[in-house]
Amino acid sequence: MKNFIIVLTVFIICSNTVQAFEYGYTKSGYKYVKHQHSESSYQHAWCKKHCGIEEYENDDFTRVDCLTKTHAVEFDFANKWAESVGQAEHYALKTGKRGKVVLILENPRKEKIYYKRVKELGKLHNFDVEYITPRILHLDKNGQCPYIDCKCHKVYEKQ
Repeated sequence: MKNFIIVLTVFIICSNTVQAFEYGYTKSGYKYVKHQHSESSYQHAWCKKHCGIEEYENDDFTRVDCLTKTHAVEFDFANKWAESVGQAEHYALKTGKRGKVVLILENPRKEKIYYKRVKELGKLHNFDVEYITPRILHLDKNGQCPYIDCKCHKVYEKQ
């Protein structure tokens, strides 16, 4: 039988707009959260700060999230920590630069365990690791980041 997803949409009403956040469970019981901000927003903020090139295309058509003078960087949310390791290593191989994983921790208290896992693998496989939080996005008073293509700017008008 195929896996299915049950979704609960929570609406937060603020002034004249409603923002939606979805939480759900798969049939097997794993919780997933649709993040308030896009991975690309975190990528924009970090890459700009480090003078990197976003979405650098390798000769095999894979894309490095951010290529700096020294690193080929892969960004992922904490729950995708395992995927990030393989991608960073592949990008290092393709670019000749040092691999790096930047994990996005939206709730550092709960998610630091994933950072610790990747940090240990980084020591073992010789790539760098750091984490960022929503603080890097410089959110405004409404919780929105400056990147207009981010999902935090998608709002639903009151009916």
